[in-house]
Amino acid sequence: MSQEKNDLFYLCSLIEFIARTTTDTKKEIVTKIGKDGLTKLFSLASILHVEPIEKISEEIIKEYNIKQGNYVKHFQNKIPTHWDIGKVYQRLIIMNSPSDLEYINSLIEVLTSWIILKIDNYDSSMYYENPSYIYACYKEGKILPN
Repeated sequence: MSQEKNDLFYLCSLIEFIARTTTDTKKEIVTKIGKDGLTKLFSLASILHVEPIEKISEEIIKEYNIKQGNYVKHFQNKIPTHWDIGKVYQRLIIMNSPSDLEYINSLIEVLTSWIILKIDNYDSSMYYENPSYIYACYKEGKILPN
């Protein structure tokens, strides 16, 4: 995996971890950090990943004044890890990006879109569907029959 793709994976997982910590949506997290902040975090990802994600998350929550949200869901099924979901987001963002240079724009577009609520429903099968199927649904703007 290229360094850029690895850094994107880390950033996606970090955003998921922050969202779980603050019970805020990915859309709110991405909006609060903003494009400049996301670009900075992406460029530092290879350095940040050596620290515990809890520490980095806490620093980002403070730096960007991310408050507690109220996005809490209860699921019957086991919840995948923030790393598992980060991988799902990373794949979708890569498929949606015309080049490595567009990862941040695509990250903002994807993580603020309708499909994140579908992926976040762990009682459904969306988060572990084939990446090509998730991408097709995303591009179509609806869940497709499979």
